[in-house]
Amino acid sequence: MARALRRDATSAERRLWSGLRREQIGGFRFRRQVILAGFIADFACLEARLVIEVDGATHSTDDERARDAARSAAIEAQGFSVLRFTNDEVFRNLDGVLETIRLKLAELRPRIDG
Repeated sequence: MARALRRDATSAERRLWSGLRREQIGGFRFRRQVILAGFIADFACLEARLVIEVDGATHSTDDERARDAARSAAIEAQGFSVLRFTNDEVFRNLDGVLETIRLKLAELRPRIDG
């Protein structure tokens, strides 16, 4: 399933992946479609224990928001931090999204180095 999702990534996921892969933010390596806590996370940096999710329009319903919250809680219970961005944010402000990720990694770095 994860392999199929990597192959069939959404256009927003492909755009963010090009930024994550190209940037190699702070020397951290991200992976796509990683299985964590029984869920498939869009992107994960295992070293920093950071998950990044890209949410499309279907995530705007109350049911989907509740599922996303439960999913984030399960992943966080495994010791990961979760950042969520909408497709729109990725398309309209990729630099801002990458900067938010950079800042989160800087925040997590003491935990990693310590």
